[in-house]
Amino acid sequence: MLAETICSAVSAAGLGIAAVTACRKRFLAATRIAAYSLVPIGLALTGVMAWAVDIVFKPSVWLGFGLLAAAWLLFVTTRAVERRGGGTRKERRAAERAGRGEAVAPAASAPSLGSGAPATRAQTARPAKTKQSSASPNEDFSDIEAILRKHGI
Repeated sequence: MLAETICSAVSAAGLGIAAVTACRKRFLAATRIAAYSLVPIGLALTGVMAWAVDIVFKPSVWLGFGLLAAAWLLFVTTRAVERRGGGTRKERRAAERAGRGEAVAPAASAPSLGSGAPATRAQTARPAKTKQSSASPNEDFSDIEAILRKHGI
């Protein structure tokens, strides 16, 4: 009963503000204010306010919201760990097979472009080792020397 009275008062005040705004020849703003002010009384008349009051004051409902929040937190945590740990289980198995020298299908070994998962450490470490072993120490500094010569240093 108290919720309906408060909603009625808020709606009446909003309609009064809308009338004052319309008197100032700001009809678009007055219409928008009137629309917002009709929402509380509409909610009260449809019974949504009674439903909301029942939700707020029931401990079992709050327990349900708490369980939903815990489930959401678990989903978010597992997703963050998955992204940090090198992708999905399928991608980790493919990386392990590649590390042991087993034949891996190309689709399973290469991460998809839209997956958003970073390459695993095994996939990124292997090309770096082969690149370092094939390059001589003088070739490593040739690029730097060329840049320095270009800038006159």
